[in-house]
Amino acid sequence: MSNPQLNAQGELTHLLSIDGLPREVLHHILDTAASFIEVSDREVKKVPLLRGKSVFNLFFENSTRTRTTFEIAAKRLSADVLNLDIARSATAKGESLLDTIDNLCAMHADMFVVRHASSGAPYLIADLLRHFGRHNVHVVNAGDGRHAHPTQGLLDMYTIRHYKKEFGNLTVAIVGDILHSRVARSNIDALKTLGVPELRVIAPKTLLPSYAKEMGVRVFHDMAEGLKDCDVVIMLRLQNERMNGAMLPSAGEFFKCYGLTREKLALAKPDAIVMHPGPMNRGVEIDSTVADGPQSVILNQVTFGIAVRMAVMSIVAGN
Repeated sequence: MSNPQLNAQGELTHLLSIDGLPREVLHHILDTAASFIEVSDREVKKVPLLRGKSVFNLFFENSTRTRTTFEIAAKRLSADVLNLDIARSATAKGESLLDTIDNLCAMHADMFVVRHASSGAPYLIADLLRHFGRHNVHVVNAGDGRHAHPTQGLLDMYTIRHYKKEFGNLTVAIVGDILHSRVARSNIDALKTLGVPELRVIAPKTLLPSYAKEMGVRVFHDMAEGLKDCDVVIMLRLQNERMNGAMLPSAGEFFKCYGLTREKLALAKPDAIVMHPGPMNRGVEIDSTVADGPQSVILNQVTFGIAVRMAVMSIVAGN
């Protein structure tokens, strides 16, 4: 089947998932993001690439951090940004998602940035646009259910490349709630596509999908074994809002076994970097001495995320 994210020329027209995207497309996004960052002070430049275009942020699920960085990114591209008030929108009054999209298209929307609690919602919107011949309207997935969070995955890849230069000799560990994490899925897809030879997941059995080994990763249940000689450690938040029933004895017990402390981090390589997609739960998945320590690149991830989202929006819009 053809990839719904790519046109007939293999160019990116929507960003729905990292899964299935060629390595060259990922590198093109990362290279474009780098062009938006001033090397001297790491400030993100403002450019007129989307001047006159309208970007609609459709966040059917709460997220201050992601929505804000998308809004900043669109404004740095000189786009007009509209944040739909979902709580007061026609969707909340019973209108279907697809009718909402059709009405917004009639208002001359050029791009939808979509976050939705249901996996596949951005695909459904992209398919509707294709069905009605709206090939000049683009969809960017800002997180759908447990499925994917492609721009978070891409900004994580940008961060890794910035600090480690190459992917082909790295050992990367993803730690925590793999089962409920769309970030974990996008990162695994991206890291495999970019050629990371040793990809590990570290989690209790209750927080791993049953098909974990089929994802092309090495599974560890012990932090000491999983962190040994790692170059990159990506910590994940416990997705309590997506859990059905008690899957852990307590947050304290989870921190004792799987929380990242200085002692556990010492098992990784001395120059290992620590990442987290946010928001962090200090004292649950990560200790403050690590989150604020010299190996943490968490705040830089946020800055890089603006440039990466600028790159994605400019590329799907044909610039």
